[in-house]
Amino acid sequence: MAGIRIVDDRVPEVRCGPWQLAVTPPGACAGPGDLDGVTDWIPATIPGTAAAALRAAGRWSEAAPEPIHDRDVWYRSRIAGPGPVRLRFEGLATLAEIWLDGVLILCARSMFEVHTVEVELGAASDLALCFRGLKGELDRPAKRGRWRPRMITPGSLRHLRTSVLGFMPGWCPEIDLVGPFRPLTIEPIRPRLEVAGMRAVLDGDIGRLTVRLRIDGKTDSAILRCGDREASLAEVEPGLFAGELVLPGIAPWWPHTHGIPNLHPAELRIDGMRVDLGRVGFRAVSLTRPFEDGLSLAVNGVPVFCRGANWTPPDLVGLGSEGTRGLLSLVREAGMNMLRVPGTTLYPAPDFYDLCDELGILVWQDLMLANFDYPHDDPAFAAGLDRELTGFLDRTQTAPSLCVLCGGSEVWQQAAMLGAPRAVWADAFCATILPARVAALRPDLIVVPNSPSGGDLPFSPRGGCTHYFGVGAYRRPLEDARRAEVGFASECLAFANPPDPGTPGPTGPADPLWPAGIPRDRGADWDFETVRDHYVGQLYGVDPAVLRAGDLDRYLELGRAAVGEVMEATFAEWRRPRSPTAGGLVLFLRDLGPGAGWGVIDWTMRPKSAWYALKRAFRPVQVLLTDEGLDGLHVHVLNDTAAVQTLTLTLALSDCGGRVAARAERDLVVSPRAAITLSSGALLGRFFDTTDAYRFGPRVHDLAHAQLSDADGRVIAESFHFPGLRPLDREVIGLRAEPVATADGPGLRISTERFACSVQVHAAGARPADSGFHLAPGKSRIIAFADAAQPPRGSVRAINSSEIVEFGHDG
Repeated sequence: MAGIRIVDDRVPEVRCGPWQLAVTPPGACAGPGDLDGVTDWIPATIPGTAAAALRAAGRWSEAAPEPIHDRDVWYRSRIAGPGPVRLRFEGLATLAEIWLDGVLILCARSMFEVHTVEVELGAASDLALCFRGLKGELDRPAKRGRWRPRMITPGSLRHLRTSVLGFMPGWCPEIDLVGPFRPLTIEPIRPRLEVAGMRAVLDGDIGRLTVRLRIDGKTDSAILRCGDREASLAEVEPGLFAGELVLPGIAPWWPHTHGIPNLHPAELRIDGMRVDLGRVGFRAVSLTRPFEDGLSLAVNGVPVFCRGANWTPPDLVGLGSEGTRGLLSLVREAGMNMLRVPGTTLYPAPDFYDLCDELGILVWQDLMLANFDYPHDDPAFAAGLDRELTGFLDRTQTAPSLCVLCGGSEVWQQAAMLGAPRAVWADAFCATILPARVAALRPDLIVVPNSPSGGDLPFSPRGGCTHYFGVGAYRRPLEDARRAEVGFASECLAFANPPDPGTPGPTGPADPLWPAGIPRDRGADWDFETVRDHYVGQLYGVDPAVLRAGDLDRYLELGRAAVGEVMEATFAEWRRPRSPTAGGLVLFLRDLGPGAGWGVIDWTMRPKSAWYALKRAFRPVQVLLTDEGLDGLHVHVLNDTAAVQTLTLTLALSDCGGRVAARAERDLVVSPRAAITLSSGALLGRFFDTTDAYRFGPRVHDLAHAQLSDADGRVIAESFHFPGLRPLDREVIGLRAEPVATADGPGLRISTERFACSVQVHAAGARPADSGFHLAPGKSRIIAFADAAQPPRGSVRAINSSEIVEFGHDG
């Protein structure tokens, strides 16, 4: 992400602190002069929130969050001077007043805008920040919308530019977000230097970096540099300099699944002064078909199957970004190449986009609009929203990771599901104003009017983008993932995903706190745990209610396994070459609180079973098995990478004991970013009822196993198909675990004599490279623990095994 970062090696500084915080009744203090009688001050931190400061002082808890919106929150500190400076507030939540030496210098009413103000400091100045109670504003009578969402309350939120996090019962914890949650910086006022426009474009194999620069005062030389090339900027009008740097043969930026996310340092030299513009990436994003036929993206002319998840803040209490790199590293490790920031959250901090640029992760960014009938006809609202949009695009003006800008989440869907006609829900802002503004400011982005949108109804699965929960919330059979002909699922596959044993928080349904962590839709007579239970019954032929009443550990064990199976099966359908689906983003990446939330990563940032399943489903070099009925199994070999892959494909059909009924092997050469599909008939060279479709006699196999090996014989991908139920009866299967050393650290060689279903690897204080995987009869796998300095202790078990194999224990 480009923009002025550093001038002559000097970064913006903070010259205030320590900070103190006090909470007062609403309106009790009109200004800082009324704070003299307030004695109950506690330490605070900027950036941060009131909830985080109160928690640190032992006065607030996530387990029982007390409201804050019904009070005023004051921050105060001293600033060292003297002289003229520019105060920059990166994020204020939400109704904020800024006072300097008792004088009101700024009133802010948006959580999503950056505010700057130029002031003259004395030798030492008093700075006070007041955040007025939001409840009074929400309770004030206001014009009602044409519809009211059930998910978010109260309806008056539609008039305020603040996050709806904390206002969605059953969706996230009710935590009030108040305070200066982004940095406050102080910069000396120099002659103005402003990047008025900057754009990195990939034109074939030529990179073009254009800059428009405003400079106050006389300037003799302005030079733009990128890599080892430079170009002079010309003064096109007084104080405005512009130019283009042409970079032949530039290394383009790719999502990490398809290439290298190349970034190039850029800077300006203005009369010898160095201005760091950060790193820029050159890439082109386009549609491979009309949006109405299903969103489908190409990067640098190559179609990309977009897979990943919906993003939530790494810290819901303090809104800090300290955990961002760790989460994004897990995103990349899982083979995800896209994240969506939904309109129900907030714009991430700038380092989020920097890291996505670095790691090669595409970003779909919603505007912070969700479900409501927003008052776009109100001039003040429209002007504020335009400042918000312009400011965001300015901050991310050359971020190659940013590829989709969307007009918000479920605004169109909400109205349409309540029966409103297209004339009501297809608002002019999303349909016409937003595309025009983006075309003027960042024409390299794909604009999506709303998520979902594009079909006859906004939520039609085939057109545009959809929120697909046929498999999932609506408990459709797994075959519905193909039958629905999804174009692009910007939300999908939501389950109450149980965390692994040992995760802090409620441990299971016997814990009275367990229900609070189960996501649910308001007004529905079901929750997402009943959704998970449905697929446990479908996959394993058991009654989850009976298990829940009699064997909670088994109930949770099968629940973890079931969500992984469903996710792998769904993405196998969507990634096959003939599928119309061009992307799927799971709801959600991470839980916002303890328990079995939607996240595939728990609230402590530990992966759950669903994360491991997605890691297997999202492999850039992949083998898939799909059931084609009377045409048998189809084996799909995918190569998303930029390199030719020389591979060996093996298909074996056997019973659980390892008796092979049919087997085939073939050497393949798969071109870069290409795929090959072979039928089981073609591979075997004869008829075999691989899908148990003909049923001419008793079925002689329990599973099909496809294995992909590289030129060195290493297994790099596997896929399984079961013509019947997954094997569930616990029996002796010859499961073993042997400690080994790997290039990535300590590891285990796990082997089995009979088929091992959903092998779970648990280790205290260490994370295995995989868990929940199947192991074919007579096979073994080496599982590394990349984050373990010493061999860890733990256990290995399969859901159809009576054996629990311990490792790392003395004796």
